[in-house]
Amino acid sequence: MKRHEFHNLYETADENFKAELIGGIVFVWQSLGRSHGKSHVRLSSVADRYVASTAGIEVCDNSTVFLSEKDEVQPDLFIRVLPEFGGQSHNAYESQYVAGAPELVAEVAHSSKAIDLHHKLRRYAKCGVLEYVVICLSPKRIYWFDLSKSTQQKIYPDEHGIFKSSCFPGLWIHGEALLSMDYKLSMKIVDEGLSSPEHALFVEQLTTKRIH
Repeated sequence: MKRHEFHNLYETADENFKAELIGGIVFVWQSLGRSHGKSHVRLSSVADRYVASTAGIEVCDNSTVFLSEKDEVQPDLFIRVLPEFGGQSHNAYESQYVAGAPELVAEVAHSSKAIDLHHKLRRYAKCGVLEYVVICLSPKRIYWFDLSKSTQQKIYPDEHGIFKSSCFPGLWIHGEALLSMDYKLSMKIVDEGLSSPEHALFVEQLTTKRIH
């Protein structure tokens, strides 16, 4: 199915119905449980803290992205550099949707794990997403991928258990704290990243790219 065909049909669906077009194939998702919702909220809290201190980027939750003519997705969360600051995506349909690949996409996976770690991974890489994060709930594990190169390279936490984003300098996420819902430690590590020299340099670089 082509993206415009899918979109026209999806617009007529009930608001509680969720489906995505991935590589021309329509996937209909099941209802989500508490564990998914709790993990999603915590990830959103971490991302929002970072974005609130980084002018020129935005975080979106469950928002439609037109990735390609074969892909219309609704990630659990994505972070992107805004178009006016040199981002690789742009706004579409009077800014209601995002077209093109956000720099970072994150999914919380349980029953969808097989799709998130294989089919979606390949399509996100092909369509230009730079970083892809999958938070698996059973068993609990974080998969972080650098998709900026031709190979899908895994990113591992440092000796302190901290994942550090390559396309959003200063976005530091403590893996175990996120999985165990340790809010205090999660926010402590995010704040340390926001205080890092690399984050200050990133903000400066974004400012110089701004289109007035």
